[in-house]
Amino acid sequence: MAIIHLTKDGFDKAVASGVSMVDFWASWCGPCKMLSPVMEHLADQYEGRATVGKVNVDDEPDLAMRFGVMSIPTVVFLKDGKEFDRKVGAMPAAAYTQVLDANL
Repeated sequence: MAIIHLTKDGFDKAVASGVSMVDFWASWCGPCKMLSPVMEHLADQYEGRATVGKVNVDDEPDLAMRFGVMSIPTVVFLKDGKEFDRKVGAMPAAAYTQVLDANL
């Protein structure tokens, strides 16, 4: 499954049910570029079990503000549309799988 590129218009519907992991990023951000292949891998690994999305903070500043994203990359974890955890900065895949596995 490919990563879903989320916008303000479809965000709430995309994360409304189940577990979601959303990467807030920007094209000029070095650590975001390092995290990108990890997110792609996790999207494949959790296909059918979790939604994996990305939000470009330059294109969607309202979503970044809504979630209080102050630095990127920030990965926000949601369950049924409600945030339950977040990770700030590029981390190894295990940091994200631990949160996903504990909440699926």
